[in-house]
Amino acid sequence: MWGVTGMAVLFAAIFAGVMIGETPLPPRMVLAVFANRLWDAGHLVDPIDAGIIWSYRLPRTLVAAACGAGLALSGVVLQALVRNALADPYLLGVSAGAGTGAVAVSILGLGGGLIGISAGAFGGAALAFLLVAALARAAGGGSAQLILAGIAGSQLFNALTSFFIAKSANAEQARGIIFWLLGNLSGVRWPDVSLALPAAAIGLLACFWFARAMDAFSFGTSSAASLGIAVRPVQAVLIGATTLMTAIMVSIVGSIGFVGLVVPHAMRFIVGPRHGRLVPASALAGAVFLIAADVVSRILIPGQVVPIGVVTALVGAPGFALILLHNRRRP
Repeated sequence: MWGVTGMAVLFAAIFAGVMIGETPLPPRMVLAVFANRLWDAGHLVDPIDAGIIWSYRLPRTLVAAACGAGLALSGVVLQALVRNALADPYLLGVSAGAGTGAVAVSILGLGGGLIGISAGAFGGAALAFLLVAALARAAGGGSAQLILAGIAGSQLFNALTSFFIAKSANAEQARGIIFWLLGNLSGVRWPDVSLALPAAAIGLLACFWFARAMDAFSFGTSSAASLGIAVRPVQAVLIGATTLMTAIMVSIVGSIGFVGLVVPHAMRFIVGPRHGRLVPASALAGAVFLIAADVVSRILIPGQVVPIGVVTALVGAPGFALILLHNRRRP
């Protein structure tokens, strides 16, 4: 029952994302375009409107859904592994590292053209996580140290990204990259869908498979080991899935904050802390949230698209404050 309801909500959000935008399109036209493309129904639709729906808005909405789900799942995994509700790819420096890797490939030509932007983003994300984890371990190994190390790592990689842009990018490239780093879905097309959806699906399957393990990790690695969980291999798989999702999403749409922080925490209030329910709820909520944020980014200022990262920050910053206040009230 809940699965059917969730899928209905997701399809409704995707339909709304295609229909609502700079130029509102009637539901009948959207359905006609879908019918023509999927079943060759032969409905008469203006070619320009059909192109807007199928080649622009639909892939944009699907990528927004995949990115929202992937970032929310990344937050679920990191919060379980480090046992801190404030952990997410943005705060732990993974997003910043992915952005640095992507910029290094696209601007500096790192890899000599043999690796793509997604591979560069993955390498940067992995490097950022390893550096943050090493710094946190040297500082004492607690979850608070990991968060502080993540903040330091984010600042470091953001500074490196700015340095690369200032050193090697011309004015036009700099404007494009800065707008992209704030979160930009304007250039998304169908090839990006074929990259984002499998990444989100892989992450979702990994989280489902290790849902009980993440329940155990919430009580600490010693408790997980006492329950027969292979701690190191499971951690490696989950961190790898998180890094993969974050890197691919950042390489497509830029760095989007607060999704992995706010969405999992909000879902815990609704479905509880058990990851068997938290994983699908967070994936669904993240997808719907980012679709809604994308719609708002298109209609907030008439004639101008606001970076989606700005919209998520406007919602996420108050959510972050509520999390801090909630944690303060805990005994």
